[in-house]
Amino acid sequence: MRVLVTGSSGFVGAALCKELCSLSDVFVVGSSRSECILSVDNFTFFKFDDASEHSNWEDALRGVDVVVHLAARAHVLSETGHDPAAQFRKANVINTLALAEQALAAGVQRFIFISSIGVNGACTHERAFTELSVPDPHALYAASKWEAEQGLTALLEGTSMELVIIRPPLVYAANAPGNFRRLLKIVSSGLPCPLSMVNNRRSLIALENLVDFIVKCLKHPLAANQTFLVADKQAVSTAQIVQRLASGMGGRARLFPVPPFILKLGAAAVGQKSAYLQLCESLEVDATKAYSMLCWTPPVDIECALEKAGYQFKNGIG
Repeated sequence: MRVLVTGSSGFVGAALCKELCSLSDVFVVGSSRSECILSVDNFTFFKFDDASEHSNWEDALRGVDVVVHLAARAHVLSETGHDPAAQFRKANVINTLALAEQALAAGVQRFIFISSIGVNGACTHERAFTELSVPDPHALYAASKWEAEQGLTALLEGTSMELVIIRPPLVYAANAPGNFRRLLKIVSSGLPCPLSMVNNRRSLIALENLVDFIVKCLKHPLAANQTFLVADKQAVSTAQIVQRLASGMGGRARLFPVPPFILKLGAAAVGQKSAYLQLCESLEVDATKAYSMLCWTPPVDIECALEKAGYQFKNGIG
């Protein structure tokens, strides 16, 4: 099997390429704007300085059986663009559909699109998200992913190329970017966290578990033309996340009580409403469909994976 992985130098892409290259029956084609070099015989790389709707993917797609599309414009912590909505749409919708059109013309058998749980919404109340939940994206990133999902579904309906859509929640590991890295730094610093009264439920997915599920979707016949919500088996509170990270770092979490409504007011006062949502609200995923339909079990337990992330971060591993 020949697999093209876009965004191969990214957080998830690099881990996926490494795992695929360990398989004897897979040849990996990586593509990204940054160099991604693996010193193995079953890997080759195509650099795209500006992968866009005008990019010619002919050489990268030659002989490819499956495309795993990870490349995207992700969340931007400090947005400086004059029209961020247009930038998200260009990178995550227009470029995705252009690649899919060329993949279809090249005879690719399956297109795996890595979307986001943000398509379903920013938080859950009483009921966990499932594949049947009505999409309700709030952020520009999530809205662009939902538009891409719809575009891919329309484009590939009735064609020979199968579509698999995967919506993961926050993906974590010691080298995770974004908000999880911020949390790792805070826990590592020993700063006290006002989270002991936060009794929320957050679904996450360990990097190893997401990679394992993507590999499962490469060949499984029942994955064809399906959408999957994936997550670790257990949902945890933000306080429990901090405690496990601290344990992995060889210490104890410094948590103190502040009523959640005070945290909400404080976050609103400093323009950090999204941070409050991510730290204090619930976002729970029911991944029953992925477990049962594909007979998939996450290989890594969330408590062990969080402790491992804390240990590796503290010790500069990964």
